[in-house]
Amino acid sequence: MQLPWSRLARWSASLLVSVLLACLTLLSAPVSAAPPGRMDAYVVDDAKALDPGQLERVRAAVEQLYTDHQVRLWVDYVPDFGGLGAESWAERTARESGFGRRDLLLAVATESRDYWFYGDLPKGVSDGELDDLLTGKVEPDLHRDQWADAGIAMANGLGSAMSGGGGTGGGRMVLVLWALIILGVLGFGLYWLFRRKQRRDLSRAQLDAARKLDLGNTAALSALPLETLHQRSREALVDIDNAIRTSAEELEIATGEFGPTAVSPFTNALANAKAAASKAFSIRQQLDDEIPETPDEQRTLLVELLSTVGRADKELDARVAEFDQMRSLLINAPSRLDTLTQNVVDLTGRIPAAEAELARLTAAQPASVLAPIRDNVGMARERITFAEQNIDIGRDALVQPVGKQGAAVPAIRSAEGALGQARTLLDAVVNAGTDIEQARAGLPGALAELRKDLADASGLSAHGGAELTAAVNSAQQALAKAESTGAADPLGSFHDVVAADGDLDQAIAAATDRKLAAEDLARRLDQALTDARSRVQQASDYISTRRGGVDSNARTRLSEAQRNLDAAQQLSATSPAEALRNAQSAADLAGRALQEAQASVQAWESSQTQYSGSYGRGPFGGGFGGSGAVLGGILIEDMLRGAGGYRRSGGSGGWSAGSYGGSEGSRRISRGGRF
Repeated sequence: MQLPWSRLARWSASLLVSVLLACLTLLSAPVSAAPPGRMDAYVVDDAKALDPGQLERVRAAVEQLYTDHQVRLWVDYVPDFGGLGAESWAERTARESGFGRRDLLLAVATESRDYWFYGDLPKGVSDGELDDLLTGKVEPDLHRDQWADAGIAMANGLGSAMSGGGGTGGGRMVLVLWALIILGVLGFGLYWLFRRKQRRDLSRAQLDAARKLDLGNTAALSALPLETLHQRSREALVDIDNAIRTSAEELEIATGEFGPTAVSPFTNALANAKAAASKAFSIRQQLDDEIPETPDEQRTLLVELLSTVGRADKELDARVAEFDQMRSLLINAPSRLDTLTQNVVDLTGRIPAAEAELARLTAAQPASVLAPIRDNVGMARERITFAEQNIDIGRDALVQPVGKQGAAVPAIRSAEGALGQARTLLDAVVNAGTDIEQARAGLPGALAELRKDLADASGLSAHGGAELTAAVNSAQQALAKAESTGAADPLGSFHDVVAADGDLDQAIAAATDRKLAAEDLARRLDQALTDARSRVQQASDYISTRRGGVDSNARTRLSEAQRNLDAAQQLSATSPAEALRNAQSAADLAGRALQEAQASVQAWESSQTQYSGSYGRGPFGGGFGGSGAVLGGILIEDMLRGAGGYRRSGGSGGWSAGSYGGSEGSRRISRGGRF
């Protein structure tokens, strides 16, 4: 029986539609997701997104980047990231592939339409240049499904940035042409203004170039202008001092966790870095003192300073990966957060007593004596609040799926750093009363010694000469001041009396051609060491808890004060006279360090107020005292300094918690998004 033509046509059309739908279903079926694993080729195309010619072009661009700059770029095209998330997938692939500091990974999911770029940002490439490359070139190619062009743009863009091809020559030429036109119209006056701007731009460009130099390249450093060397040395000293202080805080926590034996490699590395930094600060002090050096001598000293800082940085950087692996915070994160919570409770309980002690001291002492600790209780309360909120962030992160718990690590580190500084701030309030009482108790004895020495000096005026006359005048002034202000300012009076008595002792010894009796010198040395230790600790506490706003000058004075104090303690048994001089120098330098640090912090706070119009907004998007964490150095601001050496913690930008390592450190970057 034949079917009617109309039914046959409908049956045929239905069959054709079914076949087409089946074909479309097969074509649209997703390729199985590629799990993270070891990459054995620089360009892998599991997504089948490239034809043979395109694959070869991407490989050629990657090879050219390696030939020119010895940086290995790996490009992996996959259908999707299998539910891991782009960042977790890229991190696991890099880890399983054994990537080092010269390996970079661009992972592209062609079907889920997201990507991630992971690795250590190469020298010569700034965060801004990376952002411009990703958002201006790579993402547009991915958005247009130009998969090969995206990989090629990544390789070529990195190579161009590392070669210094920033593309600013045209804009500079326009400025020069406009300047020439203005010079022709306005004459010599505007010509002078242009020349001044040109010198300023040149100086800035030279400083930017200096920041990109390896500090071990002494030949390149020697070729820099002298003023650029001075500016770079001050920056480098701040960077290494911040790195050492942050590393020391991290190492102290790690020592409590794992014991001194396990952390001994990091302890040795930190000790070597401290020794190198102390030497560098000593060179800076020599350059800053009243004895001038010739330009050639300055250049030699500055190159030595920078190369010394570079060695200290590398000493710490060499241990970063090993330290991070040891302190895998996620393993014990729950118990660590519980411990931090208990620390918050303990420190919060100390605040009322600290407030009462500060109030007692405020009522009994002049404002100048308490200036270094006046804000300590408020700052400690702020650090505790900051720690509580980071503990909450850490707990929230731990309930996320595996691969998305990374936020717990910086939260724990930030909380640990904040609580450590809160403890230091509260201890300083408690110790202040002890220091004042020690000075008050020691002042009568010191005054008695000074009066006795003045009486001895009165019979030696014919033999003492100008040195004895000057020492007597200074001692009489210190005595008069201590007698009038000693009750109100025991710390300052004790310091002045001890210093004047030391100078007078030396003048008497020279006039009478005899040495001080060992017991007298030992007593004076003990007083000088007590004074020096107190002033060095006071300045160190102040700088450590406000290091985000302290420049190199105060750090240089403090480093020299510590060096002199160490020398005094080492020489106290074998050469007490020399030890006394070192102790006095340590006390004077520590006082200068504190004054300069206070001035620097005031300038920093003023600039923050002008910039934001308020004291601070939390760097994690909430106003919970983040500026205090920045001032304390817990969070480090990504400064607009090109490829400068501050630690970065991923693609969030702006702020990160410090960790063990040098100032150049691991410039770890991890960025990506949707296209």
